[in-house]
Amino acid sequence: MLGVAGVLAHEGGWDEMLLVAVPIAILVLLLRITTTRTSRAEADPEADKPQDT
Repeated sequence: MLGVAGVLAHEGGWDEMLLVAVPIAILVLLLRITTTRTSRAEADPEADKPQDT
């Protein structure tokens, strides 16, 4: 009856490290995506407007 809780309980600290590192990595990734999109939008403000045909 160990299951997942038994596997994640006190395995040398790697599980606690993942519980902190994974959310931080996700936040860093999201910040990089938003920074890239913002810089592209500032560089070419006409790109967001629909073209008249």
